Amino acid sequence: MSKVTLDQWRMLQAVVEHGGFAQASQAIFKSQSTISYAIAKLQRQLGIELLEIQGRKAVLTEAGKVMLRRAQTLLKEADSLEKVADSLSAGWEGTLTLAVDVIFPNSIIINALEQFSPISRHTRLELVESVLSGTTDMLVSGKADIVITGIVPQGFLGEPLLSINFAPVAHRNHPLAQRDHVITEEELKQYRQIVIRDSGIKREADAGWLGSEERWTVSHISSSIRLVKSGLGFAWLPTHHIHHELEEGMIKQLNTKLSNCRNVELYMVLTDPEYIGPGAQKLAAILRECCHHATNQNQLRRIRSRNFPSSP
Repeated sequence: MSKVTLDQWRMLQAVVEHGGFAQASQAIFKSQSTISYAIAKLQRQLGIELLEIQGRKAVLTEAGKVMLRRAQTLLKEADSLEKVADSLSAGWEGTLTLAVDVIFPNSIIINALEQFSPISRHTRLELVESVLSGTTDMLVSGKADIVITGIVPQGFLGEPLLSINFAPVAHRNHPLAQRDHVITEEELKQYRQIVIRDSGIKREADAGWLGSEERWTVSHISSSIRLVKSGLGFAWLPTHHIHHELEEGMIKQLNTKLSNCRNVELYMVLTDPEYIGPGAQKLAAILRECCHHATNQNQLRRIRSRNFPSSP
């Protein structure tokens, strides 16, 4: 018979994730005294100290790191079993969470959800939009059923979905857009760059920062676009998000010494492919088909633009 319960491990994990007993209490809706008692009992049962207080923050001891790492595997397996039971009993998931990097085209998401809606059987769908490691956090923590990300963490398999093109751009009246020569990286660094913040817990990277003397950091790509359109800086932006502004000439692609286009491959990852339910399977298939169609349409447009150039 096991000495400890999964609930005790969940409470320990919550304290570590949220930085303290009070914060964990609010996050998992248990009283602070309940959490404190459960973790104290856990430490007595195991005979080792799992937590220590540093300042006002509760952090894991070295032994605690080892134990929680092992316990997280158990918690993930337990969650998977519960999902399987839900899927088998209902035949269709009651809830689905789709986590998507913000650079993924909105038009494809909307198209996919329009197709999924008539067959969704009233499934409650949560769409989470995040940046860089924020999306992979949802994957590793098991908080999403389907993840679309440019970063596939170790231990997961990613299916290539779509290639996203980025270009350095600025408002047509911005000094960089007035240059009639190839712009060097040093010249770029003299101007304010608009950067999208990593939304992950650890915030390991800020997307596309060149080390400019001045930068403004935003949390969503739409904010970056608005600031560029206002002439307040330059940014690397996915071209599909600004194709109207590029066509109208409001925003100009900068002629830089750097590669003028960067491609970021986006992958679809199923958090638990072995236990995926029928609803998630169907949504994944629709997303796959929508991306395939969008890729073919983009290729056709490029062929047409080469064969039928616009008149001067």
